[in-house]
Amino acid sequence: MIRDVDISLLRAFVAVVDTGSVTAAARLLNRTQAAVSLQIKRLEETLGQTLFLREHRKLTLSLSGERLLSHAQRMVALNDTLVGQLTTPEFEGEVRFGVPSDIVRTYIPPILRRFNAAWPRVRITLQIGNTQQLVEDFQAGRLDLTLATDSAPDKRAETLRRDRLVWIGAPDSRAHLLEPLPLAIGDTTCRFRPVALEALRKSGRDWRLVLEATRQAAQEAVVSAGIAVSVALRGSLSDGYVVLGGDSKLPPLPEILIDLYAPPVGTVSPGAALADYVRAEFKQRYGGDAARASRLPRASGKSRVASPTPAQT
Repeated sequence: MIRDVDISLLRAFVAVVDTGSVTAAARLLNRTQAAVSLQIKRLEETLGQTLFLREHRKLTLSLSGERLLSHAQRMVALNDTLVGQLTTPEFEGEVRFGVPSDIVRTYIPPILRRFNAAWPRVRITLQIGNTQQLVEDFQAGRLDLTLATDSAPDKRAETLRRDRLVWIGAPDSRAHLLEPLPLAIGDTTCRFRPVALEALRKSGRDWRLVLEATRQAAQEAVVSAGIAVSVALRGSLSDGYVVLGGDSKLPPLPEILIDLYAPPVGTVSPGAALADYVRAEFKQRYGGDAARASRLPRASGKSRVASPTPAQT
């Protein structure tokens, strides 16, 4: 007998996986914890499978849960695309979207994919650059919306996430132990530059510039060669780098805000619609708490370990 799966049950399942707990999923879905628990139970009964392993008050995806996850994500996304296309205005034209170079690979592909599926007649022009220039272009009307990485709150923007700025280097490199510290960093328009240099100054650590560049690829080349260190957001992961910890003799770095500059809430435009997709991506990844991301461990025990990409912000 063919059984239909309720989309709301799949949405609850995806929310629990994305947020890491039933409690956090309930906040995200604006439901009670008991209601979300009941939805998970109903989904397990419908499929005849155990989707979560419950050990020591922690949830872990079962193998059946692993198999379901990608299907559930696609079905929820397809449902939302269908509803969006049938209940909102049909947009066309162009959206000019700014993104700092250090976060584009981490966050942007799924946003563009979902938006393009919902609004295929809207052309997205993506402008990659540093935060200072992107915000200036947004304020001048040259961009419809932009993401930015800020060291302090800006009342003109909404904060989507807090991430930690970290020191990074190449595996097996000893550049971080050299005196003065060899440093590869962005030019004077880079928001991370004054933060890193001030931390070094306060710690009394001498440094020298090996590279001052506007292009991220140049910083990547120098750091990958093992001849300098740089700074990056911990959450912007890329293979080939290591986060330099306490034994590196480097000072701790502060949190950085990932902010969104967008049309006012309530605006009906392609730019405002894309801003909603940006918000949804961050909410889906991190739930209602933008300060941290909690993901469920997988039953296989495998984990993805990577390190950040040098930043030009």
